Amino acid sequence: MSPRVRWMGALSRRLLCPRQRPLYAANTLALHRHFTSKSHPPKICVVGSGPAGFYTAQYLLKHHTEVLVDIYEKLPVPFGLVRFGVAPDHPEVKNVINTFTQTARSERCGFFGNVTVGKDVTVEELQAAYHAVVLSYGAEDKRELGIPGEDLHGVYSARDFVGWYNGLPSNRHLNPDLSCDTAVILGQGNVALDIARILLSPIELLQKTDITQGALDALINSRIRKVWLIGRRGPLQVAFTIKELREMIHLPGTRPRLDTPDYHGLVDITKDLPRPRKRLTELMVKTSLEPSEKDADRWSKADREWGLRFYRSPLKVLPSDDGHKAAGVLLSVTQLEGTGENAVAVPTGQVESISCGLILSSIGYKSTPISPAVPFLAKKGVIPNSIGRIQESPGLYCSGWVKRGPTGVITTTMTDGFETAQAILEDVKSGILDFSESRLGAAAIKKSLALKEIQPISFSDWEKIDEVETARGLGIGKPREKILDPQEMLAIISE
Repeated sequence: MSPRVRWMGALSRRLLCPRQRPLYAANTLALHRHFTSKSHPPKICVVGSGPAGFYTAQYLLKHHTEVLVDIYEKLPVPFGLVRFGVAPDHPEVKNVINTFTQTARSERCGFFGNVTVGKDVTVEELQAAYHAVVLSYGAEDKRELGIPGEDLHGVYSARDFVGWYNGLPSNRHLNPDLSCDTAVILGQGNVALDIARILLSPIELLQKTDITQGALDALINSRIRKVWLIGRRGPLQVAFTIKELREMIHLPGTRPRLDTPDYHGLVDITKDLPRPRKRLTELMVKTSLEPSEKDADRWSKADREWGLRFYRSPLKVLPSDDGHKAAGVLLSVTQLEGTGENAVAVPTGQVESISCGLILSSIGYKSTPISPAVPFLAKKGVIPNSIGRIQESPGLYCSGWVKRGPTGVITTTMTDGFETAQAILEDVKSGILDFSESRLGAAAIKKSLALKEIQPISFSDWEKIDEVETARGLGIGKPREKILDPQEMLAIISE
């Protein structure tokens, strides 16, 4: 049997504060005390072990003393985008794994890795085995550019590139070509800045992280010295946050290229902006127009650079002479119609090109349908729902990116998961969810999997893999060295 892998959704840049919870939590804290005692505990399964799945499970277990929760995951390892999406030089963000581990170790929580819902087990089978099913499988697919040449060698999606340096098994053979001088990233969000930072970071900084050894070796030999981040709109519409921008501005050995004409006149506009956007814009203006003497001196000595190019939209990937590799990108010059977040970029008819050998598309992720039995809005890439309740599907719920789209940080996902979990508990209390009848839960699913010769991975199995990864990392001065091959993971478990 070949283990399957899947991208799990939920990328984030903030930590969960243990004392922080939404306003509605106080009411729900006492909710479980008012449930009518019934002979059978509610059995609920969660599909997906990223932040959305774990936060949903955590809330259910905390606010109902009898509920039993099982988490199903396509990969042999848990934690989704916390493991495979968070940048390796942001270890503090991964501390939420400690909270998720406590949840998984609960006597009322089960973990079943190496199980692909929709293939190894159907949603209908889960519905028959459990009182409620929560779909939290994230946004596992990439958005296409839809332009000529995007299939040329040297063009990659941000999703695949991040998966490559973070050890996602399906991306372990990506082998991106880093032999060129210039890279172009299409997009101006936090993921785009993450990639730019990884491409330009001093190797001695990356050597202390959990970046995969294969990616580290490739970056050691990289010839990339310049990275352009392209956006179809202007500085007032960038999607990255101030923390990530500040990191790029202060990245050792690099200098920013923020063209001054893009920032003229923005000072007067910033006073009317929301505070986060105001602070972000002020930092861009200061970096471009009023750098400190210390920064200017440091930048003058840098041998690598990155820059933001606004009002540009990709038209075509330009091929090399042999027609097989990317040699540049043709861009449409745009202008804005409207203002603020609602401004729309429209082409002016002018074009320009940038020569480059590496092009990374960072224009977002998208969810995919999991079963014909589950309604899905293909255009929006979400499951139609009301506060997590899937429309016209009693007993089916969703949380995370498949519920609201691929946006937000970890606190957004936390609140989202809590909201769905609260909706489930309210439905239990009101009788909408009937748990008067016993359900077999995991026992039924394990029996079905055994007939298909599929061996689910328990959380204790994962902890064996975790021990090996940590030991390998310790031997080379890293927090861990991730295992990339699912077959090797299974071999460790069977020892």
